[in-house]
Amino acid sequence: MEYDKSVIHRLKRIEGQIKGVLRMIENNEDCKAVVTQLSASRSAIDRTIGLIVSLNLEQCVRENIEKGESTEQIVKEAVDLLVKSR
Repeated sequence: MEYDKSVIHRLKRIEGQIKGVLRMIENNEDCKAVVTQLSASRSAIDRTIGLIVSLNLEQCVRENIEKGESTEQIVKEAVDLLVKSR
């Protein structure tokens, strides 16, 4: 699968968030602020997982339709990936 530049951009932004959390911990910042930032990072990761799965699903479905093959198994695998990621 070829990854969209927006996925890479999202991951770099998440990387920056995590580095920020590390700085907060090193500076002994408030627990509530650290947990809030970690929660935001986790949400960003979850959204990125969803984006990657949906882009891959779309690509695979198109390929199977072009080949005249069923898409049922591909959709099931995509749903399983999303469920496992939670």
